[in-house]
Amino acid sequence: MHMKGTLRIVADERERQSGVPEELARLNVIVDYKQLEIGDYIVAPDSAVERKSIRDLMKSIYDGRLFVQCSELAKHYNRPILIIEGSMDQLDKVTENQMVFYGALASLALDFKLAIIHTISVEHTAKTLFALANRVMKDNKTGPLLRKVKKSNPTHIQQLSILASLPGVGDKLALRLLKKFKTPIRALNASIAELARIEGMGYARATRLRKILDTVQTGEKSEPQAALDGYDVDKNQV
Repeated sequence: MHMKGTLRIVADERERQSGVPEELARLNVIVDYKQLEIGDYIVAPDSAVERKSIRDLMKSIYDGRLFVQCSELAKHYNRPILIIEGSMDQLDKVTENQMVFYGALASLALDFKLAIIHTISVEHTAKTLFALANRVMKDNKTGPLLRKVKKSNPTHIQQLSILASLPGVGDKLALRLLKKFKTPIRALNASIAELARIEGMGYARATRLRKILDTVQTGEKSEPQAALDGYDVDKNQV
């Protein structure tokens, strides 16, 4: 039995080696480890947290994991939170186009209603989690931190993420493309004429998109992309 007034946070088993639980322990927080289906930390019955380093965030944008994970977070928790950990200076090392990063954040905030918090280190992440759990205690919100959640099939979300990430497409056009062509590969192989018939696409945008998809690149990879390709994602794989 926990002492009255003691903060308790549930952490995913994969967070054991992250350094965050150790920092939480220094703040006298009781950390319970569980194999979480969704999120990395649960700080309240209705609030779960996904923690991402800058590198893992960019990697998960490109491979589609981010939107799947955050969709599940928003579906099962009324107050979903994304913590981005690390120096923003790292962005230059992992992407040539920072607008991909900021565009993804805009989508998470507006489309998925996620609260987004930036921390500069493991220590500051732990302090943020402490503050979140402490706020819940002050609000007298009670209830079990753990509950049964059933993850939905992420295939549809991943398909939309692939199409929405294309230049000039976005969420609405992605939905229309998938509805028309049924699969991303069919949409990617569609002709200019077929693409132009999609509402909101138009001939000019279809032509630009077809050019981007068909242009053959030569030479070595850029350093930022090579850095991403060489990055080993250690957790949160879907």
